[in-house]
Amino acid sequence: MCRICSLLLLLALPAGAQVFSGPARVVDGDTLEIAGVKVRLFGVDAPEARQECTTAEGRLWACGRVATERLRQMAVGQVQCQGVDTDRYGRTVARCRVAGRDLAADLVAEGAAFAYARYGQDYVALEAQARRQRRGLWAGGAERPDVVRAAARPDSTPPGACQIKGNISANGHLYHLPGSATWAKTRINTDKGERWFCTAAEAEAAGWRRAGH
Repeated sequence: MCRICSLLLLLALPAGAQVFSGPARVVDGDTLEIAGVKVRLFGVDAPEARQECTTAEGRLWACGRVATERLRQMAVGQVQCQGVDTDRYGRTVARCRVAGRDLAADLVAEGAAFAYARYGQDYVALEAQARRQRRGLWAGGAERPDVVRAAARPDSTPPGACQIKGNISANGHLYHLPGSATWAKTRINTDKGERWFCTAAEAEAAGWRRAGH
């Protein structure tokens, strides 16, 4: 039987009753696609695709790409998913396994993703253990992806008190302070990875330099 024909997709059922399986294409560190259906892993939040984190020595590393690659390594062969809900983007939120192993649990245990406690407590204990053992994201510094997303929303309205503009130009990653000569004319393009910061220390910890210095 062909691979596509072997897929079991019961998408007419309510999200919580959906059971489906098949080969998966990895979209990012917490999202899969199975036979054209986008699946968001339940209970976890992986770093954004372009997100960078810092090592214990303060060096930047591409934690978003690493999370994506780690899920790609795990999601090999038949991925079996049990639907839980549908998110606001229309994706099926599901618990997914390969050969009996919970993909979300393994990501959190390795420090490749955060437990998404806002939506479930399933993996909070695993995150605490990974933090204690300084695995993956916990070996250095990493912002939670929901904070990164909030800071990266387009554009001219700062997210709360976070008014420092992180801009990427030919001069590198520069941050612009409110009241500076360049702040008002600097625009944030989130598609390029630009973002807002709450403090200068936060910007510098993420590897950005103050504009004009």
